[in-house]
Amino acid sequence: MFTIKQFKLRPIVFSLHRYIGLAIGLLLVIAGLTGSLLVFADEIDHFLLARQIGHVIPQGQQVSIESVLNTVKTAYSNHPELKVERIYTLPEPDVPYRIWLLSSEGERTEINVNPYTGAIMGSRVLENTLKSLTLKLHYELFAGDVGIQIMGVVALLLFILCITGIILWPGWKRLISGFKIKWNAHPRRVNFDIHKVSGIILAVFLGLISFTGFCWNFYDFTQSIIYALTSTPNPSNLVSQNITGKSPLNVTQLLQKADAALPDEVTTYVLLPTKPEDAIAVGKKLPQESWKFGYSQIYLDQYTGEILRLKNGLKAPLGEKIWDSFGALHYGTFGGLPTRILYVFVGLAPLILFITGFVMWRYRYRTEFRS
Repeated sequence: MFTIKQFKLRPIVFSLHRYIGLAIGLLLVIAGLTGSLLVFADEIDHFLLARQIGHVIPQGQQVSIESVLNTVKTAYSNHPELKVERIYTLPEPDVPYRIWLLSSEGERTEINVNPYTGAIMGSRVLENTLKSLTLKLHYELFAGDVGIQIMGVVALLLFILCITGIILWPGWKRLISGFKIKWNAHPRRVNFDIHKVSGIILAVFLGLISFTGFCWNFYDFTQSIIYALTSTPNPSNLVSQNITGKSPLNVTQLLQKADAALPDEVTTYVLLPTKPEDAIAVGKKLPQESWKFGYSQIYLDQYTGEILRLKNGLKAPLGEKIWDSFGALHYGTFGGLPTRILYVFVGLAPLILFITGFVMWRYRYRTEFRS
């Protein structure tokens, strides 16, 4: 009975696999190629930025974050429409401090400051950088919210392709032959072998990438489900109590409170309030964390310095840990440089699978047409 049901089900799975692949193939190729570029986007961006503004030469102790912010605010005092949104302070010796200025239209300007001298090295519009353009194509097809939803659906369909491809893989009957490519056979057979071998080898990685991509593009929906399944409470909306006549604490005071809360962690970024009711967020990283920015966060009331929320990246609830792991799974950073290099080739897989899948469909179409 099981054999009969399996026999009847296989053509349905095959048709589902084939037509989904043909329908979204070109979008998968775009996502894959841009994904390969994004694996090393930070290194490429660092190289291009150094060509534009020069190199940072380590020379002693770094200047304070507040002095850097004051320098930028003074330099752009004639642009009151620009608000300081965040500052990145990665503990890497040759990386400048990066301050983001947000315009009323939502455009971000990045100011790069030498962390040792405090001098402004140069600026650029973030939306015009190669990294941002590649990410927008990868994530939303330059189509805003509609593009985000389209690519989210594409990611879900890719996940289905991975599942159906694993089911259809002929190696389940003969394991060794399933990993062989008969290069001397007819081109049709060679094409099929390339498709089946590359597909099964990379199916798990493509599945991880597609699942995490789907979750990101449908953030509100998927995060709620993950938190519900893991009994993780949803983070509340954190606000500062705007006290009449009271000025916000300076950044140095707030960072001191954050350092006291997590003394063994390094500050990697600060999200600054752009509204009177906003809280200030400080990102921190422990040495054993793989992500360069770390997963720990401290939210403080900008007027009193009260800690509104404290997240230790290593002791976070299960739902938050699962969500935090998505970045490493999506970009291949979980295994260091070897898995990142592997992910570059994983990004090429949709192109290979689409071409070989299309050729397989053409062979089948011609056969059916002639008959």
